Amino acid sequence: MDRIVLVTGGGNGLGKAVAARFATDGGSVFITGRDGERLAATAAEIGARTITCDATDPRQVAGMATEVGDALDVLVNMAGGNTDFTRPPSRDADLDDVLAAWRANLDANLISAVLTTTAVLGKLRAGGTVINIGSIGAEYAATSYGAAKAALAAWTAGLSAEAGPRGLTANLISRLHRRDGLLPRQADRAAPRRADRGDPRRARRGAGRHRGNRLLPRLPRRPPHHRADPARQRGRPHHQVSSGQRSAIRWTMSW
Repeated sequence: MDRIVLVTGGGNGLGKAVAARFATDGGSVFITGRDGERLAATAAEIGARTITCDATDPRQVAGMATEVGDALDVLVNMAGGNTDFTRPPSRDADLDDVLAAWRANLDANLISAVLTTTAVLGKLRAGGTVINIGSIGAEYAATSYGAAKAALAAWTAGLSAEAGPRGLTANLISRLHRRDGLLPRQADRAAPRRADRGDPRRARRGAGRHRGNRLLPRLPRRPPHHRADPARQRGRPHHQVSSGQRSAIRWTMSW
């Protein structure tokens, strides 16, 4: 039986790439987004079906859930992004501007996932999964974007506990931008050790701890389509931070 997959924000960028991979693997893929023309072009390219939907609008999300049908196997909440990039910089500490900026990022990165997941959770069949996309900004960005992604991680933890008894999993994956597998502060700590000892391997081993969690060497990256594969699930949802050939597991929950 083919998997039925829903990818929000699937019209371009990473969302398009994730949807394309599921389609290549033989899934029946729905992609959603606000730009109907872009969705149509992407759907024709990758072989998906489209639903035009603003994931922050409850009525549109409810309509999207109806269009998906009665059954679903995978939900990937790709919709989001740092809305500060699309806002003009505010020179003054205007509270109305601050409020608008924070609400925009919370809506785009947290509320969109909460609304979509709530709307379709009852449609997920046993073995299904919800995949949320986090950010290293949840730990290092002192902005509304970082706060929104941190809240998404906390909500995903609770969701995994709720979904587990129903035979479902909930995961949050955060993409790093470094090629060496180190988190930003780890790289800062590793730099003087490399200079002092002249051995980058020893420096990396010494820097390979972050709040009590060990960097896992040579652990293969696990993209969203792996997280949605029942053959690769071990019954324990993860918050995983991935970068190239290494992954750092932040937390693991069991039921």
